[in-house]
Amino acid sequence: MNRTKSNELYRKAVKLFPGGVNSPVRAFQSVQGNPVFIEKGYGSKITDVDNNDYIDYCCSWGPIILGHANPIIVSAVKTAIDKGMSFGAPTAYENELAQLILDNHSYIEKIRFVSSGTEAVMSAIRLARGATGKNKIIKFDGCYHGHADHLLVNAGSGLATFGTSSSAGVPEAFANETIVLPLNNKEVVKKAFDNYENDIACIIIEPLPANNGLLIQDKDYLDFLREITAVNDSLLIFDEVINGFRIGFEGAAGLYNIQPDILTYGKIIGGGMPVGAYGASAEIMSNIAPEGGVYQAGTLSGNPVAMAAGIAQLKECLKSGFYEALEEKTEYLTSRIESYAIEKGYEFRFQKIASIFWISFSYNQDIKTADGIDASSMDKFSILHSELLERGIYIGPSGYEVSFLSSAHSKGDLDHTIQAFKESLDILFA
Repeated sequence: MNRTKSNELYRKAVKLFPGGVNSPVRAFQSVQGNPVFIEKGYGSKITDVDNNDYIDYCCSWGPIILGHANPIIVSAVKTAIDKGMSFGAPTAYENELAQLILDNHSYIEKIRFVSSGTEAVMSAIRLARGATGKNKIIKFDGCYHGHADHLLVNAGSGLATFGTSSSAGVPEAFANETIVLPLNNKEVVKKAFDNYENDIACIIIEPLPANNGLLIQDKDYLDFLREITAVNDSLLIFDEVINGFRIGFEGAAGLYNIQPDILTYGKIIGGGMPVGAYGASAEIMSNIAPEGGVYQAGTLSGNPVAMAAGIAQLKECLKSGFYEALEEKTEYLTSRIESYAIEKGYEFRFQKIASIFWISFSYNQDIKTADGIDASSMDKFSILHSELLERGIYIGPSGYEVSFLSSAHSKGDLDHTIQAFKESLDILFA
């Protein structure tokens, strides 16, 4: 494919932005070539500035669950824009979207809209600390919760120890309030509570970790986290920025039938517009200002354009059979590619759930921890990514990231993708 215009735009971008991008994973540093600059998208496809078409499985990292430029969402957005783009004051759109969510979600009673998933998680952590009067938090290696200071932390040198900063600009004092533990290990969680039983405000986890592979957790483990936080007067936060409203309307909480104390959500509730939210029981949410003493604010929170897009999108998601149809597409796509890999003896599998799938260069289809991912396999992903791109298939430019399907993907799209994968795998494993 000719990418002359994309390459020229990238040469200009490196003079304007750090690394030439406004979010690190877009830089193509983990794969071959320069970033592809997108001109437009419609349905299941995106088109770059050189007029190359791609079937898109990045879906803006998840929120494009109805496909690009969905006419229902576009119409709702245009109607909202005609009335004004931002007021910094309440609108009826906020009430409507909140009511739509709360009426169809058994695990939250009140919600607060923000402008991003990172902001939602940052606010949820502050809420947990404010509600409990405790300081420390537990997070897990392999789970990503945005770029707030206290969450940009790597595991320390031993189990159940304080973490260390994983980014410049994060003071060690911040990291010292975060305990980073390995996933899927009950004993280290028990040890952490033994060591800091009176000062752990919360455990935060992606119940279906999807930022470092797709590490599907057992219900027994998540039930354990629910029990140990309750016993120790700590809160359990489910970070559902990726899987909330993606694997089902009630997300992982509904899938596992577990009641967390706080849940966080991301841009899928905005139909592709910048938005996030966190929710909990009415009692816990009463700690948030102006009702309580935990301060959180945002001029663009509840932005009417984002709310209108979210209303349009979530109404479609609530239609009968919506999520089942998406899961059928995922199974159709992944099972046929995987069967081909097995037939050829290729060390290649998928981990998948609902409309999310992840490429794994392993025979193991049940990787549950970050250290179960072979870092050297990212060299294979780089080649595969390049070959798929040449065949009109766009997936995220990192082997640690997951892919997504939308309701706009047709059987023809899936069949084209299956053939592209077969050809690309043949080249990779030749």
